[in-house]
This record gives sequence, structure tokens and C-alpha cells, in this order.
Amino acid sequence: MTAPLFDHAKRVAGSYLQPLLEAAAARGVTARALEQAAGLAPGTLEPLPESLPADDYVHLLDLGAQLANDPHFGLHVGQCVKLGTYTVYGLILLSCRDFGHVFEQTMRYEQLAHDLGRSSITVDDDIAYYAWHSNYSSAHRHLADSVFAGIRVFSNWLAGITLPANDLKLMHDGGPPELRDEYEKVLGAVPEFDAEANVASFNAMMLSWPVPNADVSLYPVLQQHAEQLLQQRLASQPAITQQVHAAIIASLSSGQVRLASIAEALKLSPRTLQRKLSEAGATFQQVLDQARFALAREYLKRPELNLVDIAFLLGYQEQSAFNHAFKEWAGVNPGAWRAS
Repeated sequence: MTAPLFDHAKRVAGSYLQPLLEAAAARGVTARALEQAAGLAPGTLEPLPESLPADDYVHLLDLGAQLANDPHFGLHVGQCVKLGTYTVYGLILLSCRDFGHVFEQTMRYEQLAHDLGRSSITVDDDIAYYAWHSNYSSAHRHLADSVFAGIRVFSNWLAGITLPANDLKLMHDGGPPELRDEYEKVLGAVPEFDAEANVASFNAMMLSWPVPNADVSLYPVLQQHAEQLLQQRLASQPAITQQVHAAIIASLSSGQVRLASIAEALKLSPRTLQRKLSEAGATFQQVLDQARFALAREYLKRPELNLVDIAFLLGYQEQSAFNHAFKEWAGVNPGAWRAS
């Protein structure tokens, strides 16, 4: 199995933290109580920080549920989502022409709000499948619940109506069976639990629904700003991570990329390179997968390249190996990703 594709310094924007604090406060749990329980320094959560380590955010979700004695804390966090929760990415969604465009922008810009996981969407005949690929295990039930409850709240707000409930499958166990009515109240239906993936399916016609009151004239300006923020995120990575990423990109099409060959290109010993990456919070496999995934998405947009060509350009000897890796990263095979 390939290494998880998340940043060496996973973060959550302060605005994305706000719903968690609101849900906790509504249940009598203060920011200070959360700080103490999580072992965070006083003032870490209030006033809102610019960002917070994603690991701390997930820990706070679990602690909030415990301190509030709320078995559905994640659902209630999702109910507190507002337009500002998603930073500039939320404004971009408000400028989208239709819901298909909304999902496209989500896949591109959700990392501006958090590094908790990534989205993908595929269409099979008349059914659309939205998948959320968490960077955390299904043991963190409140994380997936908060994400899908937030999506429902925000989607209803964008549509201006209460949308039909999705056919939802979640990887976690759903918690106590006798308390699952809360899922129907918040999500419109009780999901299927212990699933292989976190997936919501719905009629693909909904992708063509226009976003009421969308100001599409703002989209180019907001997208340009969002792209600048993405570049700033890349530039903020430790120098060694950037150097390894660049060396991998330069070497991929010439053959299989190995730690030893990249270390030689950077005039380092393999052991020194491993140590430097570890100090930056990354592994060689993570950086390699990130580089391959980024290139793969660009190559798949070029119709003159078939999958065999792309596999070769990414340094794979077999197309099947590329197919397997891409499905691990995106949740779908490269052919389906290209078609969508």
C-alpha cells in the first residue's frame, strides 16, 4: 500500500476550527477546557489561531465528544459550518455556476481549509459518487461525521433548499446502534456503516443544478487568489522537501526513481537524506507519491497521452502498477478520473 498523501506539516485553518469550538461551547465545554484536556498552551484556541496542526484538531474532536458526553459530537460540529469555515475556498464555491463546478473546485482548493483528507468524484451512468479520503483511520468517527454533516449544511445553503438525503456509506462503526437516530436528523438518513470507503452517491443530474445567487463574475478573481495561496503553501515546505520533489520530477521520465539516485543527485548519502526528510516530517515515499500524483493529474488532462505513456512518464514499468497506485491516491482508477 502506498504512503498517505498528506503534507509533512498537516494544518487546519483557524476558521475551520471555529465550528468545533461553537459545538463544544453549546454543550458547556470551553476552549480553555479543551486546551487543558489536549495539553495545549493557554490561548492556543482562543482567540482563534491562524492555523492548528491537523493532528491536534482530530484529537480535539475526540476530546470534545468525551468532555461534552456527546456521542454525535462530529455531527453537531458539522451543523455549525458557515460560509467562512472554508476560507477563500468557500467564497469560490459561492461563485460557481453549478454543483459540478462546486465539486471540481472542492477537489482543487479544500487543502486551503484543512489537510484532514481529500475529495474525489466520479460518475457512473446516472449516479455520481462523492468520496472523502481521510488521512486518519476510521477510529476517528467524529472526523468523518463532521465532514459529511458540514457538506450537507453547506450544500443546502448553496442550493437554497433542503436537498434529498444521499445514499451514504461510512467506514466507521456508527457508534452505539441505539443512538443512530441522530444521523437521520442531521443527514436525512442513517448511513451504511463499516463500509470500504466514505462515499455519498446521488443522482448525477444534480451536478448540473445551478447555484442560486452565484456571482460567477467573482470566480476568476477568487481563483487567482486561491492559486497564489496554494503556491505559498508549497513554498512554505522545508527546503529539503522541495529539493527532493524537484529532483524526483526531473528524474521520473528517465527511469525508476530510487532514494539512492535522488540522494546522489542532491549530493547526499541515502542515510543523510532519510534523516533530513524525517526531520521535516516527511518520508521519501510520501514525496515520491505526491510528485507522481501531481504529474499524473496533469498528464491525464492531455488526451494525446494514453495510460501506458503516462505510466512510463511516471517511472512505472507496468501500467497496472500505475493504475493501482493512482486508485490508492484518488480513490478511483486513472481512466475513471480522466472521464470525470
